[in-house]
Amino acid sequence: MKDKKNLLVGVILVGVIVVLGGLALVFNNKPKTNETLKSAGDMKRMLKTIYKNLEGTLPELTTEEIDLKETELVESLTGLKSTDDINTLVVSEPVMGSQALEVAVIKTKENTDNEAMMQNIKDNVDMSRWICVSAEKLYIVNSGDVIFMVMADSDWAKSIYDEFVKYMDNKVGETLEKGETLEELPDEYNGAVAE
Repeated sequence: MKDKKNLLVGVILVGVIVVLGGLALVFNNKPKTNETLKSAGDMKRMLKTIYKNLEGTLPELTTEEIDLKETELVESLTGLKSTDDINTLVVSEPVMGSQALEVAVIKTKENTDNEAMMQNIKDNVDMSRWICVSAEKLYIVNSGDVIFMVMADSDWAKSIYDEFVKYMDNKVGETLEKGETLEELPDEYNGAVAE
C-alpha cells in the first residue's frame, strides 16, 4: 500500500513539473535578444541584403552607424529624445537628399521596453523632415531587442518592411503603422481664381 502511495505521489510530482515546464516555455517564448543582429556590422549586412533583393526599385542609399552622443541627430532621425536605452543605431538614407526615405535599425539595451520605445518613435518621428518632400508611410516593428523603422512613400516603405520581416523569418512583434496625409492646400494654390 505504501509503495502504491509513493508511486502515485511520484507520478503526480512528475506531472506537475511537466505542466509547469510547458507553461514556462509557452509564456517565455518571446525572444528577448536578437541573435541574428548583434552588431552594427550585422545590421549593415542585413540592410545590404534587403536592398539587393529590391535592386532597381530603390534610389541609391548610404548606410552608416550613428554616434549616439549626437543626440540632436538621433532625435531628428528617430524622434527619440534620449539615447539611454539604445546600444546601436544604423540608418540608411538616399544619397540624393530630395527623396523621402529613411530606414533605422535600433539595437536596444537589456530590459528596455521596446513597445514603449516603438510608440515613442511613432508619436514623435518627423515624417516631413526633408526639404519639399514627406514620407507617406511609416512602419515600426521589433524582433527581440532590435527595432526596425522605415518611412518612405507607400511602395518603398511596404517593400522594405516586407523584406525585413522575411529576413527575420517572420519572427517579429506587433507592427505599428502611420500614414502621413498632406493638409489640403488653400484655393489659391489649387488653381482657383482669386477674387
